[in-house]
Amino acid sequence: MKAAVLREVGKPLSIEDVAIGKPGPREVLIRTKAAGVCHSDLHFVEGSYPHPLPAVLGHESAGIVEAVGDEVRTVKVGDHVITCLSVYCGHCEVCLTGHMSLCTSSETKRPKGSEPRLFKEDLNGRGPMAQFLNLSSFAELMLVHEHACVAIRKDMPFDRAALIGCSVTTGIGAVIHTSKVQPGETVAVIGCGGVGLATINGAAIAGAGRIIAIDRQPSKLALARTFGATDVIDANDGDVVKQVQELTSGGVHHSFEAIGLKATAEQSFKMLRRGGTANIIGMIPVGTMIELHGPDFLGEKKIQGSYMGSNRFPVDMPRFVDFYMNGKLKLDELIARRIRLEDVNDAFEELKRGELARSVIVFD
Repeated sequence: MKAAVLREVGKPLSIEDVAIGKPGPREVLIRTKAAGVCHSDLHFVEGSYPHPLPAVLGHESAGIVEAVGDEVRTVKVGDHVITCLSVYCGHCEVCLTGHMSLCTSSETKRPKGSEPRLFKEDLNGRGPMAQFLNLSSFAELMLVHEHACVAIRKDMPFDRAALIGCSVTTGIGAVIHTSKVQPGETVAVIGCGGVGLATINGAAIAGAGRIIAIDRQPSKLALARTFGATDVIDANDGDVVKQVQELTSGGVHHSFEAIGLKATAEQSFKMLRRGGTANIIGMIPVGTMIELHGPDFLGEKKIQGSYMGSNRFPVDMPRFVDFYMNGKLKLDELIARRIRLEDVNDAFEELKRGELARSVIVFD
């Protein structure tokens, strides 16, 4: 199969011929139909987060089940599926208490020393390759644990379904699961990329009374209004925190940081009203420290992380598909370009410029 391989931090991905193993007892072989190019992949390309190399990147995808292991019970051959990087075991403490996205059980990983999932097929015998975030979806095939995917209705387009695999679940989940936004409450979203726009859409679905979108790109702010933003703030124009406080008479109930920077994380906390909650969705680089003003905690302000939208993805993702099919969830507008696997490096350059919402790799 063809796959996009990261061999060295800071260097473009190379399109290579890669062999893939057969499904083990609880594994599923998926033919990839679409894969979103997410900023999280770029963090690993640039070295903000470490990962064993070489690796086949990609983690936001949808496809068709080609084969299953002999103990698989959740999907069958021919099913259309969305993948999710937050694999769960189903019976550890975090799973049993409703926090499946936090599961780190070794049961969902292949034992050390077993046949690698991916390896380079060449005369030099280079290999093995690391699997990326339990998926590696910048490839024509994926070999994953059965609890890394969920079957969906077959009338759902694959390119839109792929977005639900990361950005949509992360954004909407942060609203409805992590921060539990209530109807009428005020929301601010910092960063209007794919995750930020999904967060705005989720806030609108949750019934937020005022949704303030914040970005430096006028085109993204215009797009934010179509996703449900009631107000927009150009971060180039003055003090963002002060503007949010003026719009809301003191601050928002919920803020969502969807970029991953020290400055914007601190802003997300400062723009809260008393009793408000700041949610950090963006991937802040390893080693970065956040500074907060201690007395602000006397106003019962809170700051917390949100990982993959605190999802229960086997339940959430089919519901999000229904939201799209019923016109509640905006996915068509998230896709800026449909590209080939060979164009993945161009998509990363566009991500760096911050001009487009989402590029999606479409496999023939």
